[in-house]
Amino acid sequence: MSATKSVTIFVPRDSTALALGANETAAAIVREAKARGIDIKLVRNGSRGMFWLEPLVEVATDAGRIAFGPIEEHEVAGLFDAGFTTGKAEKQTHPKALGLTEEIPYLKKQERLQFVRVGITDPVSLDDYLAHEGYVGLKKAIAMEPAAIVQEVTDSGLRGRGGAAFPTGIKWKTVLGAEADQKYIACNADEGDSGTFSDRMVMEDDPFMLIEGMTIAGLAVNATEGYIYVRSEYPHSIANLNEAIVAANAAGYLGKNILGSGRTFNLQVRKAAGAYVCGEETAMLESIEGKRGLVRAKPPLPALQGLFGKPTVINNVISLSAVPLILSRGATFYKDFGMGRSRGTLPMQLAGNLKYGGLVEKAFGVTLRELLYDFGGGSESGRPIRAVQVGGPLGAYMPESLFDTPFDYEAFAAVASTVGHGGLVAFDDTVDMAKQARYAMHFCAVESCGKCTPCRIGSTRGVEVMDKIIANQNRPQQIHLLRDLCDVMVTGSLCAMGNMTPFPVLSALNHFPEDFGDQKLASAA
Repeated sequence: MSATKSVTIFVPRDSTALALGANETAAAIVREAKARGIDIKLVRNGSRGMFWLEPLVEVATDAGRIAFGPIEEHEVAGLFDAGFTTGKAEKQTHPKALGLTEEIPYLKKQERLQFVRVGITDPVSLDDYLAHEGYVGLKKAIAMEPAAIVQEVTDSGLRGRGGAAFPTGIKWKTVLGAEADQKYIACNADEGDSGTFSDRMVMEDDPFMLIEGMTIAGLAVNATEGYIYVRSEYPHSIANLNEAIVAANAAGYLGKNILGSGRTFNLQVRKAAGAYVCGEETAMLESIEGKRGLVRAKPPLPALQGLFGKPTVINNVISLSAVPLILSRGATFYKDFGMGRSRGTLPMQLAGNLKYGGLVEKAFGVTLRELLYDFGGGSESGRPIRAVQVGGPLGAYMPESLFDTPFDYEAFAAVASTVGHGGLVAFDDTVDMAKQARYAMHFCAVESCGKCTPCRIGSTRGVEVMDKIIANQNRPQQIHLLRDLCDVMVTGSLCAMGNMTPFPVLSALNHFPEDFGDQKLASAA
């Protein structure tokens, strides 16, 4: 590569990278290049999902993009000294040279279908999106009848990625068959689970993918209006989505007469209310309508009487953003990935006490052990991993004996766990599982909408019982009471907030009884 030729350099604009100094690194690169008379083009791409390497700096070469990281502001001059703009900087010349980005094992071992553009493109560049298979799915969908689109999604085996794992095609078919003068598409982007960030990365790093998926959903069920309900803590997601929506409207991919088809689909972003319970679909609908986020009783189902009382498709970000690929490549292509009734891939998020935290997209069937050790590198502390919570704060705690469980909805259900949103939070052997169980009850007490008694009162009583167990006050009786209380919450709560809170509590009690006192007493209870 000639030194006089313009060099393209990539520095992520993802909020994780920003938190770690990406803006400062990018500014230093511009200053250094100017001072040295080097012509560069700086692209603010998305994150590759290798968060321990952020800010990750990449440079385009004839051989491919070469990565360096993590690069802090004060290290930028050293990059230029090593000749990184010439494509010649290697590990021998710079200690943070990582070689070709695509050859980094963490990335190379993944199956990136949905996240294929993430980290590659400028997220808000429509031209970049179009150059990487963007809107191919929508163009195919426009030429299809609504029922045919629904059938394609059904045949792909796509299931809801928000936690319930309900078949997406069946939900769409219900809305398509409903008679109404208005239908809606609602995207649940209120990503409130601990250790999860895949929704955020889609919205920040490839927003057109979500917009295209929602537009196809609108065509499939004859809906003309869509809402993206984004948690208020995601300002970068909101900004990127709004910028992308403007671009899509201007280019004819949204609005009236989409690509000359005569079809209409309008899309807007709604900032969430800052309550965890608004991640529950009916509470979300209430919030979008401007009301307090309280859970609705079902029936009626939102598919028949949802937003503003009209038939509504409700899916989360990952479900909807899988749709463009399914329409582009076909249902068979997507279904070829995965196992059993769990088809396609899942973007899994590695967090907690792990050496290499980040995003891993793999086909269903990968085991927890592979994710924790082959990708996560084991614990950051160097101590044995004792437990991992999968599926957010209401997910079960899984012990080392279950680490070989494959990521599969049915396999997880068989061990009283849940895949949820694909978030993993790891704990080493210093964790106190009784305190973790108390945290789950306390979380529910704080975040409950208060509409139903088992959740509102049960979680408060649960915290009190946990405090007595931890303090060894009549421990056998309190453990028995805790199990009874969990049974009431599971069977009597109005929504998943209350009936899933017992999952982490009971899993901690069943798998780690020694943390609750005498093992015999815990088992007998």
